[in-house]
Amino acid sequence: MGSNSASLSKSDSGELNSESKDNGDRSVGDGIYAVNAGWSFSGDTVKTFQPHVERSVPFYREAQNLVAQISDFYIRDDSYVYDIGTSLGATLGALLDRHRDRSDVRWTGIDTEIDMVAAAHERFAEYRNVAIVQSDISEYHFEPSDMIVSFYTLQFVPPKYRQDVLHKIYSALNWGGAFVWFEKVRAPDARFQDINTALYNDYKLENGFSPDEIIGKSRSLKGVLEPFSTGANMDLLHRAGFEDVVTVFKYLCFEGYLAVK
Repeated sequence: MGSNSASLSKSDSGELNSESKDNGDRSVGDGIYAVNAGWSFSGDTVKTFQPHVERSVPFYREAQNLVAQISDFYIRDDSYVYDIGTSLGATLGALLDRHRDRSDVRWTGIDTEIDMVAAAHERFAEYRNVAIVQSDISEYHFEPSDMIVSFYTLQFVPPKYRQDVLHKIYSALNWGGAFVWFEKVRAPDARFQDINTALYNDYKLENGFSPDEIIGKSRSLKGVLEPFSTGANMDLLHRAGFEDVVTVFKYLCFEGYLAVK
């Protein structure tokens, strides 16, 4: 998930863009419209995805910087590194900047959305050691890797495929390799879920989203974004084979894990 504009977008008439389009799409902020249970990363979403996600996800840039810092411990001159759900390539770009002197590292960004892939292709066109691949991650074949990153991506993979994807990631990692996984999570019970939801809504209001935009985004993600709890994510990792796992980031309903093979 892909700049920090906090102002509400307005139409020429001065009305907030939280109103619906004629086709039923509702504004979710930053000029992005989506239908009920129909959020999409393609089309016009690409144009303002980066500022939207940075305004929506707490400590987004700080978390990306943390991923880059963690990579110091795992990336070598001959490493193969994957960024799952690369979208516009923001996380991949942070890693490249961190290791700009390692010209022999091979980097691959994977995304299923053709519009995101096209934008990432353009961004990294001058890098001979960067590949951007359009693929469903559940069908992708990994090469042996020292580091695999999933930055707020697996939450969009249908639950029936998620365990298989974690198995593939574990199998692809070299011994001692790292899987860095950031994910939106559900709370362990209804009380804490209500608290997290309320606090996260307050966060979005403070960042300039209107109540209608917050509701529109929530409605659009039904059946599209399916977060698991911390415990369920840990179970996925352990069943995949990971024994060494630590939480490296936590803020409300957002978490980051470092899992080492």
